[in-house]
Amino acid sequence: MGRRSGKKPFFSFSKKGRSSKRMEMQLIPSPAHLFSNSHCSSAAVADAPVSAAAAVAQPHGGKVAKKKTGARLWMRFDLAGQSEVLELEKSAIIKRAAIPSRDLRILGPVFSHSSNILAREKAMVVNLEFIKAIVTAEEVLILDPLCQEVIPFIDQLRQQLPIKSPFRVHDLSHDAQKSATGEEWTKSNEATENERELPFEFQVLEIALEIVCSYLDCSVTDLEKNAYPVLDELAMNVSTKNLERVRSLKSNLTRLLARVQKVRDEIEQLLDDDLNMAHLYLTRKQMQIQQFEALIASAASNSIVPAGPRLTRLGSNVNGSASIISSIYADDNDVEDLEMLLEAYFMQLDGMRNKILSVREYIDDTEDYVNIQLDNQRNELIQLQLVLTIASFGIAVDTLIVGAFAMNIPCQLYDIQHIFTPFVGGTSGGCFVIILLILAYARWKKLLGP
Repeated sequence: MGRRSGKKPFFSFSKKGRSSKRMEMQLIPSPAHLFSNSHCSSAAVADAPVSAAAAVAQPHGGKVAKKKTGARLWMRFDLAGQSEVLELEKSAIIKRAAIPSRDLRILGPVFSHSSNILAREKAMVVNLEFIKAIVTAEEVLILDPLCQEVIPFIDQLRQQLPIKSPFRVHDLSHDAQKSATGEEWTKSNEATENERELPFEFQVLEIALEIVCSYLDCSVTDLEKNAYPVLDELAMNVSTKNLERVRSLKSNLTRLLARVQKVRDEIEQLLDDDLNMAHLYLTRKQMQIQQFEALIASAASNSIVPAGPRLTRLGSNVNGSASIISSIYADDNDVEDLEMLLEAYFMQLDGMRNKILSVREYIDDTEDYVNIQLDNQRNELIQLQLVLTIASFGIAVDTLIVGAFAMNIPCQLYDIQHIFTPFVGGTSGGCFVIILLILAYARWKKLLGP
């Protein structure tokens, strides 16, 4: 028999060790339990993943779980103005807002400077310049809340949402359940019409349009402030430096005009389509669904009656419910509030566009003036060249005569004494007369100006 070693194998565990290990694993909180409270604050939501990762890291030697791929940072605002920062994946956003996946591609970095306001069944997708948000009847999800350009939008939401009193969907649905007849519902609806404000989704849309229009207006103001001095400098002094500054100015103007035009076209497209504007009334659609369900439930409860002489009353109740339902859906095409909101910002964007076009016209006028100046200088150079050519022709004739007599050819003129000075003076005078005659002809033909 072999000799036994007193040491136990390293893989053997005692019952006491296994039980202590089990107790230690039970004391560790699960990550799912940390996120079970949906009404936690933003600080708790931000600290929960850290504590969960630290708890999971203890039994594994300090290894932290990796971050899920595809998750992006969002900020959530509700009706009461409460906010929290979330890290959600694409599937979670699609399930939460009930939007197709292509809408998330629109909110991606590829369409960073596009402008879209899309109406979906339960949400509104807003992609205006740097503001990318998904708005529902009860909350708004803002993408990349830490971006420097998005911070003013978040500050405006924090300041304005708690102050305003938006539609309370649950209160209105509760009032609709309490109203037993169409007359009571009509009275409550008239009171609500007199004291109502913009729905939550339109308040968010108004703040987004205000921030975007303010940003674009500041850009247009800066463009005007920098454009006119540069153009005036170019008009006074046409140089390479000034031409480069004007070229940079034109490129900035073209980009800014395209951005303003995109937002303006999107609002104009919405204003031209009443049906599309009606789909943006998310609060009204949610109210209609809840009121319809309440009326159906009340009609079903009233229909459980014994047969007999009360059948006439049953029919009257059903007809009354049908009239109430038709009155609920009668205002589907009422888009006056949204139309007035969009028209105000459309006029503001149209004014920005006109300012940019006026700057571009001023640039075109300056370019035309510079081209006229260059053409004038070119004409002066041509006139100078013509004068020099005429003078060169006269000198060439004199040179020809002198060259002819400079050859070693026998001639009787060489024997005449003191012939050099009169001959040279005569030929030079004749050539000068030729030059004057040609210049007079050119001026007569208006080749040298008026």
